[in-house]
Amino acid sequence: MSATFSPIDVRGLQIPNRLWVSPMCQYSAVDGVVGDWHLMHLGSLATGGAGLIIAEATAVSPEGRISIACPGLWNDSQVTAWRRVTSFVHDQSALIGVQLAHAGRKASTMQPWAPHPFADANNGGWEAVAPSKIAFGHYPTPRALDASGIAMVTEDFARAARNAETAGFDVLEIHAAHGYLLHQFMSPLSNQRDDEYGGSFEGRIRLLLEVSAAVRAVSNLPLFVRISATDWTPGGWDLADSVELSRRLKDLGVDLIDVSSGGNTPDATITVGPGYQVSLAQEIKSGADIPVSAVGLLTGAEQIDSLLASGSIDAVMAARAFMRNPRFALQVAEELGEVVPWPIQVERARQLRP
Repeated sequence: MSATFSPIDVRGLQIPNRLWVSPMCQYSAVDGVVGDWHLMHLGSLATGGAGLIIAEATAVSPEGRISIACPGLWNDSQVTAWRRVTSFVHDQSALIGVQLAHAGRKASTMQPWAPHPFADANNGGWEAVAPSKIAFGHYPTPRALDASGIAMVTEDFARAARNAETAGFDVLEIHAAHGYLLHQFMSPLSNQRDDEYGGSFEGRIRLLLEVSAAVRAVSNLPLFVRISATDWTPGGWDLADSVELSRRLKDLGVDLIDVSSGGNTPDATITVGPGYQVSLAQEIKSGADIPVSAVGLLTGAEQIDSLLASGSIDAVMAARAFMRNPRFALQVAEELGEVVPWPIQVERARQLRP
């Protein structure tokens, strides 16, 4: 058996292979409620052989949405809508997780295709919040959270985690990457507080640790945390910080670190190429002794399998490859000579092909 299609057990959940779907924002919800597009999008991925699907960044509160059209898990209507999706995914014998998120200072945008980027009150927009009153690039300046606002963030994540379990998700992922709220607290480039949630490394990671502990307290589902391993900017969050943070998260019951990078500064210099973020994941696995997934232009079957066979990472997350081909995992299986189940509706036609 190839390394890619070997199973992995995460907190008692048997995941059949190690090629997983990374979260992909769709900007297609209404009042945080997912609909037919999400059923189609995630449903098609569920027929494609991936070991695990992680649904897009899903806000823990209305002001936590990236855009006015991002989904949420803060009310019962959203839970009911998500259950329709998870039920279909499970009917295909697939597994699905959800990425719980708060956008912080990068919130209250329009859909990417809208004629203007930011949502005002007439478009259903709101005032964004952040650790400090520092804007992200040309975004509006956010309001700095006070102590009660910070406490509410933790409560919102815990509530969303309970709702996610009710909605039928198999895995929870906390989004602490890409310049969103938890990452904003972690980085000295966006956090200039002088209270217990700022200043030192200990202060800047405090909110993520509290959120992780709160989520673990309400759910025994497998728990991932996605982090940006580096800001790619001098004076910012870096790989050494990420290794130490991952040690702390492991102690709190986090099961896997989903390793990405960047997103907290608009002018970061990043050299992009196949597998360009893999070494970050490898360093975190080695330094913190915790399972990791890697992302970043991982598209070749042999490339993916050799990385997994090395044992230096535990899973590969892919997004663009699955966007281009929802059955990307089945393609990889064929290239590796693996025999894996296809959807019953197409299996006979596949067997009869010339």
